[in-house]
Amino acid sequence: MVGPIGSIAPVSSTVRIAAPSIIEVRDLVKVYPAVRALDGVSLSITPGEVRGVIGENGAGKSTLMKILSGVERPTHGHVLLRGEEVQLRSPHDAQQRGIAMIHQELNLVDELSVADNIFLGREHTRGGLVAASAQCDAARQLLARVRSTVDPRRKVRALSIAEQQLVEIAKALSVEASILIMDEPTAVLTERETASLFDLIAQLKSQGVTILYISHILPEVLRVCDRVTVLRDGRLVTTIDAADATESDLARLMVGREMKDYYPAREPAGREVALRASDVTVPGWVEGATFEVRRGEILGFAGLIGAGRTELAEAVAGLRPMRSGTVERNGRPIVIRSPRDALRQGIAYLSEDRKGRGLTLDMGVAENITLVSLRAYCRPLIRRSMEARAAREHVRRLGIRCGPIRRAVRTLSGGNQQKVAIAKWLEMSPDVLILDEPTRGVDIGAKKEIYELIRDLARQGRACVFISSELPELLGVCHHIAVMRAGRIVNVLDGPSATEEQVMHLAAGVEGGEAKASNASKEVAA
Repeated sequence: MVGPIGSIAPVSSTVRIAAPSIIEVRDLVKVYPAVRALDGVSLSITPGEVRGVIGENGAGKSTLMKILSGVERPTHGHVLLRGEEVQLRSPHDAQQRGIAMIHQELNLVDELSVADNIFLGREHTRGGLVAASAQCDAARQLLARVRSTVDPRRKVRALSIAEQQLVEIAKALSVEASILIMDEPTAVLTERETASLFDLIAQLKSQGVTILYISHILPEVLRVCDRVTVLRDGRLVTTIDAADATESDLARLMVGREMKDYYPAREPAGREVALRASDVTVPGWVEGATFEVRRGEILGFAGLIGAGRTELAEAVAGLRPMRSGTVERNGRPIVIRSPRDALRQGIAYLSEDRKGRGLTLDMGVAENITLVSLRAYCRPLIRRSMEARAAREHVRRLGIRCGPIRRAVRTLSGGNQQKVAIAKWLEMSPDVLILDEPTRGVDIGAKKEIYELIRDLARQGRACVFISSELPELLGVCHHIAVMRAGRIVNVLDGPSATEEQVMHLAAGVEGGEAKASNASKEVAA
């Protein structure tokens, strides 16, 4: 058992175990411009083990996994596979050696079919041509293993984020790897899909497959992993048995301090209604939804995947057309036909899809932060010094770990990318901020910072709409929680007094008390 925080030993570099290793790294170092992502990491993993790898954003988890999967090359250090040193020169090279990775950021080709994505570069052929029918059959079998009913002939761009994640998992399974790396595999999955993934992990483990499992969701790390390795600031802190650890132990090791008062205190909301949407209908998604959010209020949205939360938010933000309904700002009707219209009315929307719609990944941190507000920095050409000052202030305020502010956003960790996406909209100083999954893929320490940021925005009199896939954070942060089911808002609960059972009950549409609600509500993506 991990002792109290005062007894945490100095950062060590080696974990010694008696069992033979299938994969081992020794004194691994990875240096990027102005960032030392890994600093002398050594660890050893045994065959058939499920090893958790955790740490705050920027701790080096994804960098380590990219090296093991051939995406990156180490600056210094050694990688040993079954006792022999290897040079993993590319993902294809790693796959040839039995290593496959499911990336945190989806790595699919939108315009290709599901089957074509799964077997990209390893197509089923007959007579020199792609055997489409056989490839679809093979893809369908792989999708069935992850309990996905997606048609393998569909284009990936037509799938939801959760469906795309299951395609990524099926793609990794198609390699028949002996070592499978999973980087935040459940971030966009429902509880039912997550349970199916855990069943699959148990099955793979019984077959001798070694799994490296990265996640910010500590309960699932303890549930699914045999041992857990903790990284902090690019260095190895310790490796502990999952059976001997608690969530508090892991959180303390990750951040190097106790996590007290995780959710900030709620302050009273104002009386003035900042935004009211009435009888909003979005064809195929939302039917007659009405809600209001006051100045200083944090309004949460809960519901099953597909309940219409994102679609309702996109309609209010001008990203999706309404068939009917009205929107009022400060008691006056407004017309919103585009995101530009919404911004003119002081309404900003943070997308749940930071990679596809939230950021321009090949541009720098500063350029992303000022992208929407760029006109303010033109005299008439862009004043780069002004832009840099504004960007540095957001970097400081949000604690973004990025090194040079012109560094490409693509090179940042997922959590730091999310902070850049938030900073882009804060730069516009909106009166109403709609946050769609703002803590997805963000570590426990950074989540706390985002909660405090939302609280501070509300304290300034701004109205915040908070859509989340985690019930505890909605209950811990929001003044009220609107529960959606099948495109309708079925109830609005008082945040401080609501329970997970109540929210689940309403979202699933189950009658008959908390017992039924609990059994039927595992899919809530609150």
